[in-house]
Amino acid sequence: MREKPLVSIIMPAYNSENYMESSINSVIKQTYENWELLIIDDASSDSTREIAHKYADGEKIRLIVNDKNVGVSQSRNRGIHEAKGHWVAFLDSDDLWEPEKLGKQMDFLEKEDKARLVFTGSAFINEQGKRAEYILEVPEKVMFRRLLKQNIISCSSVVVQKELLLQYQMPGDHLHEDYSVWLRILSGGEMAYGINDPLLIYRVSTGSKSGNKWKAAKMQFRVYRYMGINVFGSLYYMMWYTFLNLRKYRNIYKTL
Repeated sequence: MREKPLVSIIMPAYNSENYMESSINSVIKQTYENWELLIIDDASSDSTREIAHKYADGEKIRLIVNDKNVGVSQSRNRGIHEAKGHWVAFLDSDDLWEPEKLGKQMDFLEKEDKARLVFTGSAFINEQGKRAEYILEVPEKVMFRRLLKQNIISCSSVVVQKELLLQYQMPGDHLHEDYSVWLRILSGGEMAYGINDPLLIYRVSTGSKSGNKWKAAKMQFRVYRYMGINVFGSLYYMMWYTFLNLRKYRNIYKTL
């Protein structure tokens, strides 16, 4: 029987003591068993590193420590270079996975041999763990122009070929670093495939980039400019972004 492909899961962590154990345990509970977890501690000042040490065994779960705080982009890029798997998944240290998340994605990738990027729908919880009734549904396929209107590819939901991530590295924390990567991948002719199942449980946090709507909007505009879209085109897509995101977060907060 052929061994299933190794999936390298990259978890950047900075002062993540409140939620990280739940995130790690959601990886350990995966029905798909051939994975490694790389926890990148970004010079935390709380007990993040001590928590990671409890789980790290040097093989299945590895702890990588940044000498200084470099941000989520560089932490993820470091994890990508350290990854041993052909496939890479990301999980933020406050998000959770349903147990069948990786299994469903890897089954899909085995059947759809052209796919190099697959993502899932999302459920949402608040900082206290209360779950919203709203579910972010995703289409079966997403191409470049559709993605410009709204980033429906949640970073913690993807499984992507490592080769693509080495080609398109995350540029920096001054913009939505993951969104810029998905756009660059799709602008090269790739297609993203969606599994319309809320296998990611995304934690809505008031202190996150997405929680600060004005900051998030500025970072969104920077992504369009980074992609070489002129000012008028960027403003056009910003209108779509504003409309679709306001609708999404209104639905999320309605039941949180």
